[in-house]
Order: sequence, then structure tokens, then C-alpha cells
Amino acid sequence: MAKRVTTIPATISRVTAQPIGNARKRRVAGYARVSTELEEQQTSYEAQMDYYSSYIQSRDDWIFVGMYSDEGISATSTARREGFKQMVEDALEGKIDLIITKSVSRFARNTVDSLTTVRKLKEKGVEIYFEKENIWTLDAKGELLITIMSSLAQEESRSISENTTWGQRKRFADGKASVAYKRFLGYDRGPNGGFVVNEEQAKIVRYIYKCFLEGMSYYKISLRLMEVGAETPGGQKKWHAKTVESILTNEKYKGDALLQKYYTVDFLSKRMKKNEGEVPQYYVENNHEAIIEPTTFDLVQVEIMKRVKAKNRYSGVGLFASKIKCGECGSWYGAKVWHSNDKYRKVIYRCNQKFNNEKKCKTPHITEEEAKESFISAVNQLITEKEKVIANVKLLCQTFYNTESLEQQLTTFEEELKVLVEMMQNCINENANTVQDQEIYQRRYNQLVDQYDARKREYDKITEMISNKKAKVEILKSFIKKLQKQERMINEFDKSLWSSLVDFITVYNKEDIRVTFKNGVEIKKY
Repeated sequence: MAKRVTTIPATISRVTAQPIGNARKRRVAGYARVSTELEEQQTSYEAQMDYYSSYIQSRDDWIFVGMYSDEGISATSTARREGFKQMVEDALEGKIDLIITKSVSRFARNTVDSLTTVRKLKEKGVEIYFEKENIWTLDAKGELLITIMSSLAQEESRSISENTTWGQRKRFADGKASVAYKRFLGYDRGPNGGFVVNEEQAKIVRYIYKCFLEGMSYYKISLRLMEVGAETPGGQKKWHAKTVESILTNEKYKGDALLQKYYTVDFLSKRMKKNEGEVPQYYVENNHEAIIEPTTFDLVQVEIMKRVKAKNRYSGVGLFASKIKCGECGSWYGAKVWHSNDKYRKVIYRCNQKFNNEKKCKTPHITEEEAKESFISAVNQLITEKEKVIANVKLLCQTFYNTESLEQQLTTFEEELKVLVEMMQNCINENANTVQDQEIYQRRYNQLVDQYDARKREYDKITEMISNKKAKVEILKSFIKKLQKQERMINEFDKSLWSSLVDFITVYNKEDIRVTFKNGVEIKKY
């Protein structure tokens, strides 16, 4: 008998997974997005929302589910687009059959994100219609067209990012500085986008610098700020030590601006990285009105480095924290509480490393009163020789802490560095334009790089020396000013004098306690 084939017609649509001929209306949602919050973009956003709402509801064969949107969000990644993520989630749960949007670029400028989302929805029978390109994703040609259009959108995004980066770096090169003023304590945006001092916030900044120079740690300052009810740069009540540290190390508070501290690594992820020499930086002096005197700012930087280099971790929780030193091992004394729960409670200071080494330190503990007595004794001895001490300090500033010769060396190194940079650039250009032995080129280029690195190390070393000397001069000037005002000897402990005059106390034994003043003079308690 002859073979006979009978065709059984499909009853389920392979595309929509619905019975063929099913009259059920499709549930349709619209998606709108604009990438900035500018006024003209706001108009576009509202127009998209209104247009798609009206368009979907005008169709008899569609049921309007609703509009999903993201305002002021970039399309290079779907990670932060809450409206987009909610729409996809609802579609996967079977609440949406069709999504309508303006274009592929409105949907995503990232090819991978775009295709991944389309395929995920396609598996669930959910279709997307891109009106501008006239693409239906369940159509056979849909994925190919989306791949092409998404790639074009991604390249457009790359171009926009590169143009933005170029514009930003051009502004940096021209010395135009700006910050996120809403999260930057002490300054408001001026009429032309410049820095205008906010006096109320500036008081908090000055208070932070004052507390630090009085010996407080970042953590202690953060607690003090919360006690007085000061608000953080972000307008919060809770302060963190890192926030205090960032304020104390930001050069903008002394009126300067270091530009391009961070840069964007990848335009898709928008990941930022600290600039460690990968791209140029620009330092602008006297860019705006200072809140902190430059000399005070430099003084704080020296104090920060001093605390970092200290043998033990710095503590600023008390008046004598990190101010009393062990004469045997050089470690700081720390506060210990004896009889904490009874009437004999007493605070003493003892070497923090006393029981941490194989050989126990023999230096004794001292009480707060003994520390104060040592200070009173030493400062009175200093006052009796006040005129002589002041004359010696002034001479020290004019000789040992003079920076003229170092600044001349710095100028020489700056010129040498410029020449080396030019030689490296010429070397690169020559290699790009003429055929040459690459081993010889690489050897020559590496030699120039080595010379540059060596000069740069010397340049940085001299810069640090100048900064340290200038800061030390400011310390000594403050020391002189305070000492000049002290007309008579003291009979009781003076906190202001302690903070202004004393560097630290060294304990050798009960009879040998010495006070080192900020001018370097060491006086033994009598």
C-alpha cells in the first residue's frame, strides 16, 4: 500500500504559547526612561509617559497594564534601574504579554544586558516592541536586529562617555574645580558655579581642625560632633571617623584644589578608581576662599603623618593620651583604671607595652596629677628663660627651617621633569611614525622612564621636606605667640598652655620625668 501522510494542524502558537485563534486580549505595558533630570529631558519623559499610555489604551485588542519608568538614570547598566527591574519581574510572573518602548537605546545601551533581557522574556512568551526601529522580538529577525541596534547604541554611549570625559579633563586642565556641594561641608555653589563659604558649616570645619590640633583622634572628634548636634556633609546626625579624616585631609579647605583624584575606568560599569598616576592630575592654588589657613592645614598634615609613624597606635581620647612616653621602650603610656567599681577608683597612666615584651619595662606608672605637676614645674622653668628661649626659636626658624635653597632645588627638578616628559613623548611619536628596532626603542624608552622616576622620587622628597619645615615654623610661631602672652608663672594646670607648648612627656622614673616642648627643649621636673 502507498504511504500516506496526514498533517495535524498546530493548535498552540509557538511564539505566544497561546491557543491559535484565541481571542484573549494581550496585556500590554509601556516603558519610558530619560537619562538626566534636566528640564528638557523632563519634558521628553512626560511626553513618553503620556504617549504610550494613550496609545496602548486606544487599542481594542490590548489591555493596559501600566507604565514603568526610570527618571534620570543611565541605560549603560540595568543594575540601578528600579522601574526596569520591576517591569521584567512582573513580565516573568505572567502579568505582562507585551512591552512597548520608544527605542533600543531607551531600553539599554549595553548589548549584553539588552539581549539577556530579551531572551529571558522570550522564553516566557513575552514580546517587546521597539517602535522607532519597528522591531518585534518574537519575530524571526528580531534578535539579529536587536543585536545590531544594541551594539550601535552601546557605541553611541561610548562616544558620549568619551566626549564627556574629554570635556571634564579640559575643564581640569583649565583649572576649573567643582564639587558635589550638597555633600561637601563648608561651601555652597556660587552664581557661576564657584565656591562660596557657608559660614555656619565653616564653623564646624574650623572646630574639627581645632580639636585635632588639640590632640583629639578622628573617632573622638566624631563623638564630640554628635554631642554638639553638628550635621555631617550629607546632612546626617551620625558622624564617622572616616568623614572627619576626609575633612582634615581635603586641600579645598585651604583654598586649593587637586583635580581628577578619581577617574572612570569603564563607561559601562561607571566604576571609579583612585587616580594613582594613570591619568594626569592638576593642582590649582588659590582657587577659592579658604576656610582653614594654609599654614594650619599644613600643620594638620604633619600631625597626621606624625601619628601614622608613631610606634604605637595613636589615641586621642584623653588630655594625656599619646602625650606621655616610656623612657625605656619609647611606647606611649595609656590610661588604666584601678578599683573601677569602688570608692578607691583611680586613673593611672602606664606603658602600653609594659607586659607585651619578654623584658618587662621598669618605668613606673604615673597619675594624672603627677603629669600635671611635671608640666607646671617645666613650664615655669621655661617662663623664667622666656626671652632667651624666644630668641633661640626665632634664630632656629631663620636658619634650620629656612626653605629657600630647597625651593630652588625644587624649581630645578620641575624643569628636568618637564624635559624628560617631552623626551618620552618624542620617543613614542618617533616610534609611531618611523620603522625602528623595537628592542632599541624599548631600551631607550625604559632609560627615560627610570630617569623620570628617580627625579620624581627626589622631587617628592624635597616637596615633603619643604612642607614639614614650613609646618614646623608655624608650630614654633604659635609656640612663641603663646609664650609671649604668658606674663607670670602658673600655680595650676592650664589646658590651653599644655596644648600650645608641649610636645610630650617622657617618664624614666619617679624622680626623672621630662617635658619636651614644641621648640625641642627638654626640661626635667625639679
